[in-house]
Amino acid sequence: MASDDAAMTRMVRSQVARRSIDASMLNIRVSHGIVYLGGIIRVLRTHADMDLTKEMELISTVLRSKQGVREVIWEVTQRT
Repeated sequence: MASDDAAMTRMVRSQVARRSIDASMLNIRVSHGIVYLGGIIRVLRTHADMDLTKEMELISTVLRSKQGVREVIWEVTQRT
């Protein structure tokens, strides 16, 4: 199961990296199909008018559509 969690963690990192958010202070952990995203997220300077909450919802939707993902839990602080 640990290798599945490691592979899923890499997939989550890849999906988050595709979005217009600064996730440099985001901790991503996967345990038994549950994705935990914690830390601080920011809007990229080049996308200052973006709605961070909507972006998080979109990321959650994409992740939940992936095989093996049971839940997505956000424990983040949003900074502008």
